[in-house]
Amino acid sequence: MPGTNLTREEAATRAALLDVASYLVELDLSGESETTFASTTTIRFSCTQPGAETFADLVGASTIHEITLNGTAIDPSTAYADSRIALSGLAASNELVVKADLAYSRSGEGLHRFVDPADGRVYLYTQFEVPDARRVYCTFEQPDLKSVFTFHVTAPASWSVTSNSPTPAPVAVSEGVARWEFAETVRMSTYITALVAGEYHEVRDVYAGAHGEIPLGVFCRQSLIEHLDSDEIIEITKQGFGFFEEAFAFPYPFGKYDQLFVPEYNMGAMENAGCVTFRDEYLPRSRQTKAFYEQRANTILHEMAHMWFGDLVTMKWWDDLWLNESFAEWASHHAAAKATTKYADAWTGFTNARKNWAYRQDQLPSTHPIAADNHDLEAVEQNFDGITYAKGASTLKQLVHWVGEEPFLAGLRAYFQKHAFSNSEFTDLLGALESASGRQLDGWAEEWLQTSGVNTLSAAFAVGEDGAFTSFAVQQTAAADYPTLRRHRIRVGLYDLVDGRLVRRSQVETDIAGASTDVAELVGQQQPDLVLLNDDDLTYAKIRLDPRSLETLVAHIDKLDDSLARALCWGAAWDMTRDAEMRATDFVALVLQGVGTESDLTAVGALLGYAKSSVDLFSAPGTNRDTLKEIWSNGLRGLVSKAEPGSDHQLALVRAFAASPNTDYALDWVASLLAGSHTVEGLDVSQDLRWALISSLAAGGRIGDAEIDAELAQDATITGQEAASGARAAIPTAEAKERAWQIGVVDNDTPNETARRTCAAFQVAGQAELLAPYVDRYLEIAGTILETRTVWLARLALELCFPRANPTAETLAKVDTWLDASDGVNPAAVRYVREGRADLARALAAQVRDAS
Repeated sequence: MPGTNLTREEAATRAALLDVASYLVELDLSGESETTFASTTTIRFSCTQPGAETFADLVGASTIHEITLNGTAIDPSTAYADSRIALSGLAASNELVVKADLAYSRSGEGLHRFVDPADGRVYLYTQFEVPDARRVYCTFEQPDLKSVFTFHVTAPASWSVTSNSPTPAPVAVSEGVARWEFAETVRMSTYITALVAGEYHEVRDVYAGAHGEIPLGVFCRQSLIEHLDSDEIIEITKQGFGFFEEAFAFPYPFGKYDQLFVPEYNMGAMENAGCVTFRDEYLPRSRQTKAFYEQRANTILHEMAHMWFGDLVTMKWWDDLWLNESFAEWASHHAAAKATTKYADAWTGFTNARKNWAYRQDQLPSTHPIAADNHDLEAVEQNFDGITYAKGASTLKQLVHWVGEEPFLAGLRAYFQKHAFSNSEFTDLLGALESASGRQLDGWAEEWLQTSGVNTLSAAFAVGEDGAFTSFAVQQTAAADYPTLRRHRIRVGLYDLVDGRLVRRSQVETDIAGASTDVAELVGQQQPDLVLLNDDDLTYAKIRLDPRSLETLVAHIDKLDDSLARALCWGAAWDMTRDAEMRATDFVALVLQGVGTESDLTAVGALLGYAKSSVDLFSAPGTNRDTLKEIWSNGLRGLVSKAEPGSDHQLALVRAFAASPNTDYALDWVASLLAGSHTVEGLDVSQDLRWALISSLAAGGRIGDAEIDAELAQDATITGQEAASGARAAIPTAEAKERAWQIGVVDNDTPNETARRTCAAFQVAGQAELLAPYVDRYLEIAGTILETRTVWLARLALELCFPRANPTAETLAKVDTWLDASDGVNPAAVRYVREGRADLARALAAQVRDAS
């Protein structure tokens, strides 16, 4: 949106000029309007250069009733433009008052308003990261202008109102209306302030730790009470507090800790200080696999880690966004594994899902250093990606191993003590870690944080007549565009087939650097059936398997007992498939061989998705694809029949079968399961599974609007409405595609989650003829959509509606023509198109490999 950007230089200039003493934010949510609310902000701040000028931030004001600076009225028609309020003639001490009517959000940015179709109740919540507090009150919107905040909220008396400070007793204002006057917060940045209001249900508890008691609250909509497993959520919360308070040696700094599950949420969660918001899909209404609950626990711990790293100590500018998110990503997995939770194998899940996300992101043309150059807010918003989260966490994991866990934690403790309630830069953390560990880390930071791309490690060895290694080296390569060869600490595992199992015989730990590193300790050892580089997953690098190891893996993946070792092997095979070094047909066979006995449910879900991509995108059309569709469908059906009744595997496999309506047989099976004429022992065909089956049949052309409407009549919840919109988008008719395009791409009033579900179902493999017109239509809107929609809604359309589901050379050529003429187009739009183009090119190369 025009005028909402802020550059790093502008922020630095404003930070040098101002010190913000306090905010008083008064919000009136009691009015009858469903589109706007009243906001009054009083900011007290000092200025180092009296007489200077600056600006305050305010987005989307429909009406500004008053702007007063130091008692003097300012004309809004001249001072307010492009989401900024110009302020001139500043005094040494200043008071700014802004009274305005602002817009409720339907995109999940700012103050989002939701009416629950289940019961008509109204629910509000804020989402401010990166720069959206300015959609709710007037701000100096940058992380290094911290202040204290006092919120006064007028709302219906029947509501609960929650913010960063403990909720006070409401004071009656008029009949049915009350006012909540929250106590002043500790110092924090604008983006972690929060407000959640509505008829929320709440559960209360207390964590009693070594540093005192922390009041806990868990909140959800009234219509989700039966699905709120608060005992499980509170258990992981208490485990997290017990671990972090001891590990960081710093008491939780924000008094109380509320966790609120809110509707139509864009992200997984947000670390608002003491008032954490989560997407309420984390309260499932149907049975889920263990992987779901492990991910939810990880998210809970991730946001809790932010209370120290991000909220207590905050980055000076968004250049250190990576550190904020990478640290929380590392800390959440570390805590899950160490804090006696039921998810002790959290790092296996990390390798199976998060790290593969990072590897994919790092091989796209939009890759960037972990420490990205976030020169303005638009750049920041593009970099909430696999590099910022998972690659950064991978490097921190390696750093912890390199300097030692205790020195690493000692450095963190000193860092928190020194910078509490203020802002810092990465050099501050690096200095603390150097002091605690005695290691110089500048070189490590330069090669790992300031360069792009992922290295590939492979084993080069010779074997004598006796079957022993006569030489062994680890070779390292890098992409031509990103040639950095890094230092790695790795373990090399040697695995043998013993009594029908694939077991580790021995392991060597070594440092490698440069193009080739000899590993003398392996010379003289017998060649194993499987050589596994980066055993235990210490470093961040792609690995390649030698021919014998790959042969062993394909035949015996299900005989490898160590879950983390399997994760590394799965990742290597998938990466080789994406790089057109392994045929899609062979990868699908590998998944069918091992997924039925894979113990890590995160791996099960990921592998089923990877194999579907192999069938739909990477298989050779016209030669192998139809056969592979049959193999995949029949293989999945066979695995379903073998799965333990009522098991997580059974549920995951049925979902995968439903997501792959590739054959008439599969569609017949799905239809009979939905109708109840066929049953699977132990399988609960829940409402959410019913929607998965309906979407499958819709994509396969077996059902249409009438059947979807009938199902929606039985499930008139917001989840049902969103699922129905997605199912309609998958119907293989021109009318259905046009309707979905309007809902997901054109209409600005579509709620964010409905738009996401619609866009996600729009591109369907096998519907190439129907989708052909949308190649040109996508490229027509790509250059302008970021100027006409909010960032989140535009991003959904650009990412999910890119024509990648039916790769052809013709589509690739059209995209290349667009990119060649993209000078002057918003860089974010160009990035998304370039990423889609890379996926097309990769799919076409994989198809050639599969045909060989």
